[in-house]
Amino acid sequence: MGGMSADNIHGLVLALSSSIFIGSSFIIKKKGLMNAGATGIRAGSGGYSYLKEPWWWAGMVSMIIGEVANFAAYAYAPAILVTPLGALSMIISAVLAHYFLDERLHIFGVIGCALCLVGSTTIVLHAPQEIQVKSVKEIWFFATAPGFLVYACIVLIVVGILIYRYVPLYGGTHLVIYVGICSLMGSLTVMCVKAVGIAMKLSFSGSNQFIYFQTWFFTVLLFGFILLQLNYLNKALDTFNTAVISPVYYVMFTSLTILASMIMFKNWDHQNASQIITELCGFVTIFSGTFLLHKTKDMATPTTESPKLSTSSTRSRNESASRLEL
Repeated sequence: MGGMSADNIHGLVLALSSSIFIGSSFIIKKKGLMNAGATGIRAGSGGYSYLKEPWWWAGMVSMIIGEVANFAAYAYAPAILVTPLGALSMIISAVLAHYFLDERLHIFGVIGCALCLVGSTTIVLHAPQEIQVKSVKEIWFFATAPGFLVYACIVLIVVGILIYRYVPLYGGTHLVIYVGICSLMGSLTVMCVKAVGIAMKLSFSGSNQFIYFQTWFFTVLLFGFILLQLNYLNKALDTFNTAVISPVYYVMFTSLTILASMIMFKNWDHQNASQIITELCGFVTIFSGTFLLHKTKDMATPTTESPKLSTSSTRSRNESASRLEL
């Protein structure tokens, strides 16, 4: 911790706490969604019966606590330090799903989680220093720069296309549709979180930032983006395996959030080639872990089903032999 500032240490502790609560919330909410699906219309089919499930609300409380801690972490530490620590929530979610939802995490899944954690650690250790922002007006200046405006417009256009074109066609069969919407909007959400978090931090320090319209503008966008993400995250959780959703969501969300942060705050302008290459290696490690976990998620299934299949095929052969003898 020697080279870290007090604010970064506070942000680190808050980010770790956030990951624990958020990782647990995936499993608790999934339990509620399963219960709701057994008695009503599934969330993946457009139903909202999960709103009557205590388990789902317990998961929501856990997620809210985690998000509040995460919100505070962004006010103290740069996004490129806070965001990669979401790897912990992915690992917690995958392990809990293994024990409580019977979504088996075999040895390759464990290796995949480990690779994601190593990659995240590499990024954190070589993260660039973020520009110190002292008012919401400074963030507004960064957010209205041409580069970030282009990025934000591209994100909104892609999300619109996914929602109105691809969700009806492939939402129930392709994980990347729902998770892509959450991740793309998440990158913009974090920028709003950064703005509102700094505004609150400065306001508590005596410099009221809520007298500026920019603070309220970022606040309105923040709530709108969160509601949109929550809706499609529920659909993803109800449709796909939790142990796969977590790492895919983590990789996409982390990558896009760091990209948005780099565009908005221009963090890489003060880094040398060695630091940038090391961070890219960290990303490759994370992607490799996620690919391994995703491609091998069903490897444990054949071992449990093979005896039944073997017995069935043997019985079929015996019946065929009997018919031939007759």
